[in-house]
Amino acid sequence: MNILLTGSSSGIGLQLARDYLAQGHHVTCCARNAATLLTLQAAYPTTMRSCLFDVADLQQCRDQLESSGPFDLVILNAGTCEYIDVSAFDAESFARVVETNVLGVANCLELLLPKIEQSGSLALMGSSSSFLPLPRAEAYGASKAAIEYLARTLAIGLKRRDIAVSYIAPGFVETPLTDRNDFPMPMRVDVEFASRRIRDGLARRRPEIHFPKAFTWTLKLVAMLPDGLQRRLIGMALAQ
Repeated sequence: MNILLTGSSSGIGLQLARDYLAQGHHVTCCARNAATLLTLQAAYPTTMRSCLFDVADLQQCRDQLESSGPFDLVILNAGTCEYIDVSAFDAESFARVVETNVLGVANCLELLLPKIEQSGSLALMGSSSSFLPLPRAEAYGASKAAIEYLARTLAIGLKRRDIAVSYIAPGFVETPLTDRNDFPMPMRVDVEFASRRIRDGLARRRPEIHFPKAFTWTLKLVAMLPDGLQRRLIGMALAQ
């Protein structure tokens, strides 16, 4: 397959890039970290193409992506996370998260949607935080909820081209982003586990890929409860 992957220099994206390249696929790896891209390029000189740009910059996206493609699979994985203290709400922090996680995806979609082959696949990296409102995740959760909605609407619009659209909703995964967290992360999994689940789900053209199931199904079940009961349960869990 010809694959394009954003956010491919760390965390889940880096592991996906390594695994797809190891399987012999041609992968266009997009990221801001030149050193990591060079290391990947050295390991896979004939099947890996690097694109150095910031997804939040539309002109950089155009410069790097206009001449790329076509692709059988596009994975828009690049993202960031900043937690907010609601007692001192930081609009600039909120804007930074939305700019990368939402507008960055939109920038890439403008360039890449026409380049996905008939019967190809598109995957958007979300989070299980979109299932349930969680304290301090005002910016991150809102950005991923937007991506979930976007994935569902794109699936309708792209059906006529038989393009499968997948929303990826991990729980906690061991990455440089979660390493900064200062709170418990139940059922956290490693990037190898995450990559296996994502690649398997994409191969099956699943509309939603969420894991680990014990964690994500718990969130989904709590989300079905009345709002007041949800808040009580979340408050009890945080108090422990």
